[in-house]
Amino acid sequence: MNGLNQFVLLGNLSRDPEIKYTNEGLAITDLRIAVNKRWRDKDGNENENVDFFNVTAWNRLAENCAGKLKKGDRVIISGRLNHRSFDTKDGKKINIMNIVADVVAPSLEFSLPDLSSENNALSESADSEVRLD
Repeated sequence: MNGLNQFVLLGNLSRDPEIKYTNEGLAITDLRIAVNKRWRDKDGNENENVDFFNVTAWNRLAENCAGKLKKGDRVIISGRLNHRSFDTKDGKKINIMNIVADVVAPSLEFSLPDLSSENNALSESADSEVRLD
């Protein structure tokens, strides 16, 4: 029986996306997402907690994230939780958790994102497939 590893986030980019390329030429973009939780305590005082998540996008998704998103953008991310561990030179075990994105989309909850671009291959592809008969 297969398991399920699905993770969904709704939050804001806490920094601009950072794109890199592997030696094989694959695009990788690292995103940092802030997820805020606000509540009032029994005395009516407002409290806030922020959790930060590291997200990795690959290939075309990585390039689109780097080209279209910026710090402060509200995004919805769907992906899987990834765990890596390694030992440092001094023998200390390091565990790293991050989300590998399958989908990254702008949230329209508060504003409309600016997704226009002269080099937007997705728009050009979609436009070429529309037939007005």
